[in-house]
Amino acid sequence: MQAQNSQPDDRTINVDSLMRALLRDVLSLPQAQVDGFGADTPLFGALPELDSMAVAGLLTEMEDRFDILIEDEDIDGDTFETFGSLVAFAQAKVAG
Repeated sequence: MQAQNSQPDDRTINVDSLMRALLRDVLSLPQAQVDGFGADTPLFGALPELDSMAVAGLLTEMEDRFDILIEDEDIDGDTFETFGSLVAFAQAKVAG
């Protein structure tokens, strides 16, 4: 049973790591920059690489890497506001 208790923590760490890799790969950001992201790091509007076209690419890649389905109504203005809000969105979708 302990393995089940540690699963949410493992999953949280995994979503965070996968999101960092996704942002690095899709936006072509330097690893050091992505490693420095905290929960309150602003994304949309703060990263020139993250424009509306990049958002579409990120959503598609999130679906692939996290094996989730993202509907249009799932996305709102807050989703890409900060790194923390994006990770929280992905965690909620992964948790189902």
